[in-house]
Amino acid sequence: MNAMTITPFLDAPGRTFLSPSKVAQSLNLPLGELATAAGVHRNTLTARPQSPRVQAFLRDTLRVLNAAKETFGEDDLPIAWLLNEPLPVFRHKTAFALIEAGRTEDVINYLDSIAAGFGG
Repeated sequence: MNAMTITPFLDAPGRTFLSPSKVAQSLNLPLGELATAAGVHRNTLTARPQSPRVQAFLRDTLRVLNAAKETFGEDDLPIAWLLNEPLPVFRHKTAFALIEAGRTEDVINYLDSIAAGFGG
């Protein structure tokens, strides 16, 4: 069973794309910071939230957040971990910085290893 659903992050009922503002709000990030991490201009998040690049970044962020929630089992800890925890195995980069660098699968694999009992 998933630790969270994507429904709260959808732009609106009947829409199939994720809302940048809802994701930013859940992470307590300004939209400008989310745009920088996604590699787009800050206006893109509001003018073209359905952009493939934006949606891919939001999807990857939620995938890692979901995996972190399944691993750590708490509500607030996974968000703090995603944004703030330097990961020694990744040269002390945060999971969010790794997503930004296109290394989502590495972070997911890392969380899977922790969930399986390895120290990371």
